[in-house]
Amino acid sequence: MVRLYNCHPFGSQRIVPTKQAPDLFCCGRDSVFVISAGGCKVEVFTVCQNLCQPLCSFSTLGKVLHMAYNDVGDYLVTIEEKNNVSSLRAYVNWRCSSSENPRVSVRMVGLKLKSPHIGASKDQMEIIEMPLSEPPLCIACCPVQGDLLVGCKSKLIIFHLKNIFIQDSLVLDFDGDLILHVTGIVPVQASFCAGYIGIMNDLEVLVMKLVSTSSETPFTTHQDMSELETFQEKVTLSTSASQLPESSDFVICQRPMELIGEECKMCGIGISPESTGLSSDFQNCTRVCHLLYRRFAPDFTEGIHVENTRLHSLQLMPMYKTGSGIASDPESATPQKELLAMFCFFSMPNTGFLYSIGSTVVRISLYQYPEMSQQAVLTPQFLHVITRNNLQCFTVRCSAAAAREEDPYIDTTMKSCPPVSMDVCTLRMQLFIGLKAIAHFKKYLIILTKTNIDDTEEKGRSTPQRQRSKKPVKNKTTEDAEPSWNLYVVSTTPIVQLYKEMVEYSKRYETAKTQGSIHLLNEAHLLLRSALMDPNLDESIVKSELIAAFRESCAHLGDWFSRLGTKHSHLALPYYKMSCLSISDIINRIVGMEMPRGYGKGFLFYLKHALFEEQDEQLSEAMALKVIEIFNAMEKTQLPHVLCSPCLAHVSPRKAMGYLQNLQPSTLVSLIKANMARRMNDLDTCKNEIQHHSEMMLLCAFMDEPRLLMNERGKDVIPTALAFYFKDAAPGLLVASLVALHENNKINLAEAELFFKALCEKMDDEENVPQMLVDFWEARLSTYPPESVLQDILFKLTSYYVWRICRPHHLCVKPLKSPEDLRNSCSHFGLISPWTSKMMSKESALCYDCGEFFKLQSLLSGPSMDVKLFLPFLKLIPEDNNSCLSIHILCATRLMQYEKSIEKLLDRCPEAVISYAKHEVKEGSRDIWWNMLLPELCNRIRSIQSNNEVFISSLKDTLEMIAMELDTKDFLNALPDDGTAAFFLPYLLNQSKKKLTV
Repeated sequence: MVRLYNCHPFGSQRIVPTKQAPDLFCCGRDSVFVISAGGCKVEVFTVCQNLCQPLCSFSTLGKVLHMAYNDVGDYLVTIEEKNNVSSLRAYVNWRCSSSENPRVSVRMVGLKLKSPHIGASKDQMEIIEMPLSEPPLCIACCPVQGDLLVGCKSKLIIFHLKNIFIQDSLVLDFDGDLILHVTGIVPVQASFCAGYIGIMNDLEVLVMKLVSTSSETPFTTHQDMSELETFQEKVTLSTSASQLPESSDFVICQRPMELIGEECKMCGIGISPESTGLSSDFQNCTRVCHLLYRRFAPDFTEGIHVENTRLHSLQLMPMYKTGSGIASDPESATPQKELLAMFCFFSMPNTGFLYSIGSTVVRISLYQYPEMSQQAVLTPQFLHVITRNNLQCFTVRCSAAAAREEDPYIDTTMKSCPPVSMDVCTLRMQLFIGLKAIAHFKKYLIILTKTNIDDTEEKGRSTPQRQRSKKPVKNKTTEDAEPSWNLYVVSTTPIVQLYKEMVEYSKRYETAKTQGSIHLLNEAHLLLRSALMDPNLDESIVKSELIAAFRESCAHLGDWFSRLGTKHSHLALPYYKMSCLSISDIINRIVGMEMPRGYGKGFLFYLKHALFEEQDEQLSEAMALKVIEIFNAMEKTQLPHVLCSPCLAHVSPRKAMGYLQNLQPSTLVSLIKANMARRMNDLDTCKNEIQHHSEMMLLCAFMDEPRLLMNERGKDVIPTALAFYFKDAAPGLLVASLVALHENNKINLAEAELFFKALCEKMDDEENVPQMLVDFWEARLSTYPPESVLQDILFKLTSYYVWRICRPHHLCVKPLKSPEDLRNSCSHFGLISPWTSKMMSKESALCYDCGEFFKLQSLLSGPSMDVKLFLPFLKLIPEDNNSCLSIHILCATRLMQYEKSIEKLLDRCPEAVISYAKHEVKEGSRDIWWNMLLPELCNRIRSIQSNNEVFISSLKDTLEMIAMELDTKDFLNALPDDGTAAFFLPYLLNQSKKKLTV
């Protein structure tokens, strides 16, 4: 379906002041090239600010049959005929022909250029001849890279554009890069863009892409040809028409076909690449990726001809990523644009086809013309089609498809775009008499019109007999019948101006309650989006106007969808976000509209999400009251959640309490009432509202609405006033709430840390960790978090414990859990060894910091702590007292360094040696008792003359352990042999009796 409107996309028009009737023309950059009657002279006109003035003219070497201009190299390429021989030539530096005595040089492509030629190249026009083995039929220039594609009867030839620097002079040249041998089709029209190639004859279209590979295997041409031969054999066997005799009485027609992707290889057209480039960049193998093949059937309803089916206007159009401007490279003629999407257009006389051939090949639009078309040109904004007497302007969907290529997540709650499948529309049908050809560049359309007097006479002959004059009319001869012609430069309307006209036009449909209004708004939005995707759009007033108009367009679309109650009403949210309007501005827009049935579903959907997501904007008291009134009238159940939004921080608590009294009681409602009562300094009401519910119910309410406790403002986490109330009234509940929020992925560890630092006013002192944050870490361990979170919390806790041990001071806030509580509630905290308790019992001076010592010892004794990761912290803990020494010995023990630990205990705390050995020295290390501990105790007893009771007691315990582990003979061998056996003899006899009883 094609919608018809009557906008004005065409602005003023100027006539190209050519003196003779044009036969051919083309345009680009700022110029129009015209071939007049005779076809051997090119007139160039410059177009600037709606003025068209002669620039220069130059002669060609033959009659021009086809020509094309390329912006990248600023060259004109022609197919010329002289003496019935077709030639291909490129005209370079043609602008110097405007001088009084222009010089012209002719050279062959690919020949080595010499210095004298280079020195004269700045002030002379160069004609580059390109010899071909077959006559050229069509040409196409790449608008991205500047390369040239030449179509012949059985091949396509690609010439690579290159810049040559010799003696600081720049010379443009071409390199015969690639030949594509083609079978099964004779191209009459071609299009070439960024490696994409489209060829077409009267009834067939083939689009392919050239892909360079780094494979060392040379490209073979037999694969494609064998596939083609196999396909042709299958067709021959399955087609009964092949058995018919050759006769003019039969016309064999192939049925219409559309093939996409690899299926295109079975279309009957063979493509074989042959690399001919001499530069190293083109020595890689090249393969052809087939993208699209389309075949149509001729229409023989009015005779044996294909005029009603003949294809025309094949075009490839690129679109680039937003903001990818042109960065000129002095060593390359290729503009640096980042290609985003590619589109292909071709047309039949009555129907046009637009395909997206980027990541996927999809037909995005089908154009039905009201009358027979002659030519069409595609732009990012419009499709311009000419019929015999009408210039038609259709909308396109390229910007919608390209936007989705650039951002696959565009259809979310953050942003949106009109769908690609939306109906196309005709914006304008402008009358021109005798339209023949059309071209487009920048913001101009070039239109050629020609009318013959014979056509007027034929119209007169077709009038009824009674209307004819009885006076005989002398018919003019063909020579006397001179055609009237014009070559127009039609400027297109500025995008912002056309957008405003379409918005005004859409208002006509608002009262009729049709889809015309939203359709035009979508069209206007896509028009602005495509203009903003132009890579040549620089920072200027035009861009600022486009951005402002784009945001205004999003606001209009948001207004439309906000009034809907259908499945598309949710689109009000992304469009309002893209409009960059504040919540207050949008509410004022909606309130100002007539809403006989209340507020739309789309507006409520937007308002709920905006109040939930927006953290910075705070509504005024009057606007906040208006929001409460809206939800109280439309959705009362959402009122508690709305009051939790930081946007309503200035709402009147007394009026809010009045609305809350009418709601069904719940834990969430009670908490909000408590918050409002606290704002009114009614602490008794606040306390009573909270006491009505258990701690578990309060936790569930905080899970439902975390905004009761915290708000996000950029990267900061701001505690609410209610959080400060619970800090003093119920700190355990507050910590449990944060644990529950983190456990359910409502906040992360960094946000929890910011919350507690802000709550305890420790934001300026990064080293001083609030006790409530430590309580949170310890409580989170008790909930057994996943491994990644576990290691992070263990790291934070050990860092804090070490910091407290190194800087002992009295606590101002008592921890929520003691070491015993942690060991009883969490297996990550292990049991403290008895030998550790003996060491700690002598450090009564550090009793106020024993909690951190015990907790750290418990963590190091637990199964989750990796001691190797703790070693960097261990270097910070001194060994000046037994409490700190116990941490070092714990780490050494976990690393199985038993002998080192025993030596330290013998030096610093011998009372704990036996307890350590019994608890830590396990199976496999028992020999430490008799090989290390027994000799060491004996040596120390000998060296100490007094106060050796501790060592003697330890020696007795050691002898008891050794006697139980070893046989009598081995026990004797383990005893010292320095003549002191009499000391051990009573003990030996006693232990021998024990072993006998056992």
